[in-house]
Amino acid sequence: MTTPVRFWLDPACPWCWVTSLWIRNVAPQRDLEITWEPISLMVKNETGPDSPWYEPVKWSYGLLRVLEAVRAGEGNQAVGDLYLEYGRRIHHDGEMQWPVVEALTAIGLSADYAAAFDDESWDAEVHRRHDEGLALVGNDVGTPIIAVRDANGKEVGVFGPVITSLPSPELAAQLWDSVTFMATLPEFHELKRTRQTGPEPGPRP
Repeated sequence: MTTPVRFWLDPACPWCWVTSLWIRNVAPQRDLEITWEPISLMVKNETGPDSPWYEPVKWSYGLLRVLEAVRAGEGNQAVGDLYLEYGRRIHHDGEMQWPVVEALTAIGLSADYAAAFDDESWDAEVHRRHDEGLALVGNDVGTPIIAVRDANGKEVGVFGPVITSLPSPELAAQLWDSVTFMATLPEFHELKRTRQTGPEPGPRP
């Protein structure tokens, strides 16, 4: 039986990227059907022009607009494919800003979707989906957010897991089982420790 999962992402976040690669590895092992959702670190953190992070998250916000245009025209699978291409360029190739049309054409999507990058008409949908993620977990978190359904069919969400690198396939599946157990346990609140290293996404997917 397929398990529906929602995964909130900001393309600029390297921690989110590593977790996204992990959940892609888990998906065939646990029959996950992942819906890729937008969350903007610019919006959430109210990042202003005086911040050193402003340009990266502002540019990433444009990438989220394009994801929503692609969702409307092509569906969720294409959203996942485009996010994968975003991540390859940002987190493996070290290309922090580039014409979005390059990512679109690299995976066979129409260059016309690039117009959404500067199109404010997509903001309402980005914000709607962004807000749905935060409504599940609260505002004192970052990315990624993962949502699953509990035994009663209620959608519940958690921030994380934040992982520094990809575990083996067997351990990846065990981590998934642990995360979903905690996420669906009403009494569970938080589990955390200080990071000792930066994100290491491994080979380019």
